[in-house]
Amino acid sequence: MIAIIMASAVAVLWWPSTHPQYRIAALTPGSSTRAHTVPWRVCVACGAPVAAIVTVGFHAAVAVTLLSATAMWRWRRTQRVRERERETSDLLLALSVMTAELSVGAPPALACAAAARELGAAHPSSPVAEGLTMMAGRAELGGEVMPDVEADDQLSWRRVGIAWQTADRHGLPMIEMVESVRSDLLARRQFATRTRAGLAGPRATAAVLAGLPIVGILLGELMGAHPTGVLLGGGIGGVLLIVGTTLSVAGLVWSERITDRVINR
Repeated sequence: MIAIIMASAVAVLWWPSTHPQYRIAALTPGSSTRAHTVPWRVCVACGAPVAAIVTVGFHAAVAVTLLSATAMWRWRRTQRVRERERETSDLLLALSVMTAELSVGAPPALACAAAARELGAAHPSSPVAEGLTMMAGRAELGGEVMPDVEADDQLSWRRVGIAWQTADRHGLPMIEMVESVRSDLLARRQFATRTRAGLAGPRATAAVLAGLPIVGILLGELMGAHPTGVLLGGGIGGVLLIVGTTLSVAGLVWSERITDRVINR
């Protein structure tokens, strides 16, 4: 029954999009190529437990599920880090353009619009360009630049809106606020880069320690102890397989959480 349910889930993921879905996706900018495409990593993560429960058994399927979930978590975490770094780079480029425009006497709204155009030409799907375009449009229409600012959003285009509002409320030069935001972003990125380089060794050690049980199983097979048969045979061996996989995954996730706290400090 479990195998049938998991196989049905994989079939739903692979099911092609209908014609209304294509038409709706065509009306949404930037989503026409992603609306009906399932990442192959998701299909592998869903298909591996199905293959394990059909060929080996329940205990092995649970262990494979834990490993697949951990692999998907690390992949999504890497994607989020890359998106955050890309957004920071886009914001630094936009701030450089705004500084250049403000230094020659351009109003903040025109400087923001110029930065949005420059960034949009380089990266058409950049959320920073979209946010700057929104702020420039509000400023040109005489509205509030940022009606609902999130103060804890430190690495996004909202920081430009916070600096803009601060300059308007207190009569500060806009160019100085933009330069301070750019300097702060550069310092944060340099700190994160140095910290990641310093934590490369501990991260590698954690990955090696998480993979040591696999090495032990391989050595046991070479010595003729046949631990694979015990772990995949069910009973107490299957329980040990689940417990060992859970401990290894928990250790790896815990070490990643610790390093993330140091980097994001």
